[in-house]
Amino acid sequence: MDKIKVMLVDDHAVVRMGFRLLLQSTDDIAVVAEADSGESAYQKFIEVQPDVVVMDIAMPGMGGIEAMRRIVARDKAARILALSAHEDTSHPKRALQAGALGYLSKRGAPEALIDAIRDVARGRRVLDAAIAQRMAVQDIGGERGPVDQLSAREFEVFVQLARGQTVAQIAEALKLSPSTVGTHLYNVKQKLGAANQAEITLIALRAGVIGVEGS
Repeated sequence: MDKIKVMLVDDHAVVRMGFRLLLQSTDDIAVVAEADSGESAYQKFIEVQPDVVVMDIAMPGMGGIEAMRRIVARDKAARILALSAHEDTSHPKRALQAGALGYLSKRGAPEALIDAIRDVARGRRVLDAAIAQRMAVQDIGGERGPVDQLSAREFEVFVQLARGQTVAQIAEALKLSPSTVGTHLYNVKQKLGAANQAEITLIALRAGVIGVEGS
């Protein structure tokens, strides 16, 4: 039986090593490539054509969500499992909108990752149970936080700003002009009612979009 070819994408080498060792313990999954950034993931996806991409969302530079969007734009059949250390509802919504088939919390059991990879390889949608429940409760109650008002690109700029990145750094990472990033910044401030970058970071922390260390 052919093994499921997996590409691991995470900017932390120790995390990738842990995932690789875990997956090596199975009989039906093989890690065929690794990447430490969204940019690298896009290039290696083209070269390797893995069956499943296991993609961390919170990475410097392009980030996981934009990398997913570009991979899916190139190959609509791409199967991506998104991972995050954060358990907010904004990230899974954005990841699924970008084309991910699954979304798991990094805090989940190792067996959950293995099962999720198998399901995604078969084209099945996978969503962390606790996150799915919170999303369902929000939908039933009609809840919509301020962060949910942001467009896909505004959300990417918002996350980068919350991590302390400058307009110039964001423009380079997202391949946008500084003026375009400035426009997104203005819209983010207006929609969130934030006066400066410090307030944007505070909103991101309260929403669970970033952790206390900005990851």
